[in-house]
Amino acid sequence: MPRAIQIAAVGGPEQLQLAEVSVGEPGPGQIRIRHAACGLNFIDVYHRTGLYPLALPHTLGMEGAGTVEAVGEGVTHLRVGDRAAYASQPPGAYAEARVMPAQNVVRLPDAIAFDTAAAMMLKGLTVQYLLQRTLPQGGLKSGDTVLWHAAAGGVGLIACQWARALGLELIGTAGSDEKCELARQHGAAHVINYNRENFVERVKAITAGKGVKVVYDSIGRDTFERSLDCLAPLGLLASFGNASGPVPPFNLGMLGPKGSLHVTRATLFTHISSREATQAMADDLMSMVGSGKVKIRIDQRYPLAEAAQAHRDLEARKTTGCSVLLP
Repeated sequence: MPRAIQIAAVGGPEQLQLAEVSVGEPGPGQIRIRHAACGLNFIDVYHRTGLYPLALPHTLGMEGAGTVEAVGEGVTHLRVGDRAAYASQPPGAYAEARVMPAQNVVRLPDAIAFDTAAAMMLKGLTVQYLLQRTLPQGGLKSGDTVLWHAAAGGVGLIACQWARALGLELIGTAGSDEKCELARQHGAAHVINYNRENFVERVKAITAGKGVKVVYDSIGRDTFERSLDCLAPLGLLASFGNASGPVPPFNLGMLGPKGSLHVTRATLFTHISSREATQAMADDLMSMVGSGKVKIRIDQRYPLAEAAQAHRDLEARKTTGCSVLLP
């Protein structure tokens, strides 16, 4: 029987247990995929801790890549033997094989390796919907400045490169000089070590006091209010993660005096709610990767059985770039 990493109760990394699971045959609208690699993301931590509740027991993991083993009734865009990749609900990627909905699974070009695909789908599609679809009033154009927190992480390094390809000046924050340098090497126009510098003051200095048109913030509680202070009038704060904890309730009235600001809590799965949207976004991502404008950096590879250690490293912010689990 295939093996998978499951949780039977919420809690710390020790809850991640290797177990044998029954997979079975795909039903209508489903496929069975044999994974070659699985992606690691902070949303997996939210599921493990119960911040985003799951019915238990449950297999974790939101992205993976491998070979299609079986196709259910009604699935026409995939065939047995296809190389494929996905970022998809429901969780279940931490597994040697799984049956899953086919809607968000796309064919993988031969030029993109399985581990690259497993590392890029959720993170790359996240950057795609943020930089291309989650935009301030008037949109973004070449020469505009944006602020991106956690710029040396898996999502952040993709964003640095994608922003550079779009002609944007990305200001990236990170927690060490080494991570800042990594962001700079991947296209950040400016970098800020938030453990040594006041990022609000630095952003104001970089922008000659004007502020940025948009802040992309996956940190949450620790950066939310200061991110608002980095925005130009009518600017947008796009919150898309809670690495430091969820954003606490706040007074909506504060947005007016700060410049009639806009705030959104964005999520990938709203944007990939149809097969057509998933395919269009994946095509854009694969084009960027295939052209070499975006390179997927995998700095950590763990055997599937070591998923708990992968979570410890991720939460301790010891990782850079992307991480994958190898069944």
